[in-house]
Amino acid sequence: MNISSEHKPLGKQVTGSLHMLSPIVELNVGGEMYTTTLSTLKKHPGSKLAEMFTGQPKLRTDSEGRFFIDRPGTYFKYILEYLRSNQVPTQCIQDVYKEALFYDIEPLIKQLEDSPQIFGELVARRQFLARVPNYSENIELMIRIARAEAVASRKSSVIVCVVRTEEDAARCQDALNSLDMDKKSVVKFGPWKAVPSISDLLDCIQMDVEAKGYKISFQPHVAEKGFRFKSHDFFYKFLFTWW
Repeated sequence: MNISSEHKPLGKQVTGSLHMLSPIVELNVGGEMYTTTLSTLKKHPGSKLAEMFTGQPKLRTDSEGRFFIDRPGTYFKYILEYLRSNQVPTQCIQDVYKEALFYDIEPLIKQLEDSPQIFGELVARRQFLARVPNYSENIELMIRIARAEAVASRKSSVIVCVVRTEEDAARCQDALNSLDMDKKSVVKFGPWKAVPSISDLLDCIQMDVEAKGYKISFQPHVAEKGFRFKSHDFFYKFLFTWW
C-alpha cells in the first residue's frame, strides 16, 4: 500500500551523525517549543543533555522535524537560561531542581542545592525525618486508614500519636493499649533524636500528605478514657476531607 507524501509521520528516530546538524536547533520539550544553538545544549559535556546531542543521536523528532524530549516543557526555559547566561532560576526552584537532576547538569544542581528552598528540604527537613523511625511507612499507613474509613463519607479521621522521647513513649503506652482495645487505629511517630519539636513533625506530616494530593488538617485529640495525662500533648486527629 502506498502512503501519500502529503502525510507526515508522527515521529521518527533520528539517524546519522549530529556533526552534520545545523548550529540552530529546534526542540519540542513536552509540547513547548524552543529554539537554541547546539553549542548551548552541549555547554556542559558531562551532562545528559549534552550527550543527547553528541555523536549518534538517541532522540526522536516530532511531525515538524523538531527534536522531542519527553519532559515538562514549562521548566526547560529555566534550564536554557542557565546554559545561556549562567543565570540561576529564582522561581519554581523545586521543579527546576528535578529537571536539572534529569539532565544531569552538575553545576546547576550544586547551585540550586545552595538555595534556601533546596537546602532547607535536603539538609534540614529530610535529615530530620530520616531520624524519625518508619516515617514514610507511617505516612502511607495514615492514608490507607483514612481511605478505608471514607466510604460514603465526606471526611475521615486518623488518630496519630507523636512522642519525641522514650519517656513520652512509655507514658503513652497505657493510652495506646486502651485505644487498641476500643479497636481504634493509631499511627505512632517517634521517638527521635533531633532538635525539631512535636509541632515541627506535625507540620511535616501535613506537608507530605498534602504533597500526595490530599486535603488534610489536624487538631489535638481529646480521649474519653484511659488517659492519666493531657492527651493533647501527644495525640492528634488528622482529618481528611474528600469532597
